[in-house]
Amino acid sequence: MKIAVFGQAYKTESLQYIVNLLELLTKRLCEVVIFDQVYELIKTSVKSDFPTFNSVESLESDIDYIMSVGGDGTMLAVAGIIGASNIPVIGINTGRLGFLATVQKDDIELAVEQIFKGDYKLIKRSLLEVSTNNKSTNSERFYALNEISVSRKNTTTMITIETFLDDEFLNTYWADGLIISTPTGSTGYSLSCNGPIVTPQVQALVITPIAPHNLSIRPLIIRDNTKIKLHISSREDHFLLAMDSKVISISTNTELYIKKADFQLNMIELNDQSFLKTLREKLLWGKDTRN
Repeated sequence: MKIAVFGQAYKTESLQYIVNLLELLTKRLCEVVIFDQVYELIKTSVKSDFPTFNSVESLESDIDYIMSVGGDGTMLAVAGIIGASNIPVIGINTGRLGFLATVQKDDIELAVEQIFKGDYKLIKRSLLEVSTNNKSTNSERFYALNEISVSRKNTTTMITIETFLDDEFLNTYWADGLIISTPTGSTGYSLSCNGPIVTPQVQALVITPIAPHNLSIRPLIIRDNTKIKLHISSREDHFLLAMDSKVISISTNTELYIKKADFQLNMIELNDQSFLKTLREKLLWGKDTRN
């Protein structure tokens, strides 16, 4: 079995869990490749050398799994790296929340055992694709697992977002910004702006305004095969376009074209895990925290 290990920056106390994971995989005679930034952090703590990678293009085609060690942000980053490769990914949570990285750091050995036994489900998660009519982006397409959002830049003035669904005019939002969320992202930025929680199996997208001027404006759930067009204008010269944790500055009077991506992310869900269980645990549903 060949496994890639991915991560980003770590607190010192998190390094022991990566070392522990590598020891468990080595004992099982796995071929292991490590994201180069991670290897630089842990190479003095491991007994042997490991080959490294820095992009999906540098990964061999025979990779069986990617293990993401970190928080939900690390899972979002790995989704951008593996793209349409269809390599299954599992998240080991050394961060805080853990909606996507659902394996707790004290359960690493159990998770490795279950993966080798095949005691897991593959859950497909939708991604979003965004392109623009702005020449500065060179017609580049960007992808996001959680959400694509637009927001004001360097100003307290609202931006104006003309929104079209399948070329039919929906609304002009006067707001601090607008979030287009997948079901996966419904527990992220959208939720903090009063958007609904959507289970991953639902074929839908959520449009959530950020501090809208019209109080009658509320989040809207639409079919996930809807093509969305946004035209942004502002008193300022630029606005911010965010794809999960990647943020770029775009000039105003730019049109954005957003749709469901042609590929999905294969997420490993161990048999004792589920989205509903994660909701109960992370949002403290059914728990009296008053005492």
